[in-house]
Amino acid sequence: MELTLDSIKDIKLYQPKRGYRFSVDALLLFDFISLTKPSRGVELGTGSGIISLLVARKFKKAEITGIEIQKMLAGCAEKNIKLNRVDDRVRIINEDIRNIKKVLPANKFDLVFSNPPFRKTKTGRLSADNGRAVARHEIKISLPDIIEAASYLLKHAGKFYLIYHPFRLAELISLLQKEGLEPKRMRFVHSREGEEAKMVLIEAVKGSGTWLKIEPPLYIHKKGKEYTDEMKRVYGDLS
Repeated sequence: MELTLDSIKDIKLYQPKRGYRFSVDALLLFDFISLTKPSRGVELGTGSGIISLLVARKFKKAEITGIEIQKMLAGCAEKNIKLNRVDDRVRIINEDIRNIKKVLPANKFDLVFSNPPFRKTKTGRLSADNGRAVARHEIKISLPDIIEAASYLLKHAGKFYLIYHPFRLAELISLLQKEGLEPKRMRFVHSREGEEAKMVLIEAVKGSGTWLKIEPPLYIHKKGKEYTDEMKRVYGDLS
């Protein structure tokens, strides 16, 4: 598999030249994560490791475990954590999320985060590239599997962060609450002002009461193709 070496700020990242490559979703999810103390975290579906790398770099006392089912992407992630010298605080496990109970303990983590596949297998156009298809469609993992894994991993009052698509929001909230994860903070992401939301960012807390804060919308572009000031900050100020 041919790789490219790319960079964001001072992070360097190997990722497939053809196949699944990280997108703006990963940066938005990273920017949404908030930590105030040393934390142990798990990324479900780490891909090439971009979000775990960014979290580890921003939060110097965070320890992160990335779970990735695709062997090739897990290999990229391992190479990337060594390249960026965070292998003392980030580790990668090549495993199916559905087997999480075999590789990680229950109720021991402060946060879990995920940029999961959002399309069911019979909806949308399935990519001819297997890696990209697995990342976008529920071929290897389903939304209930991911939420169940997050609930298993989190301590009481632990936080689950994810970015998802609004057309499955009602289903998502129902599944979260079923697993004892209460949505606490939500932010809709729009391509431009006046257009419908394309993504939604959610912070859910394990074992918490019922209340929800809707944050102001995030716009990616101005009227043309230029990024908004907030998106320029997301891309440029990752320290």
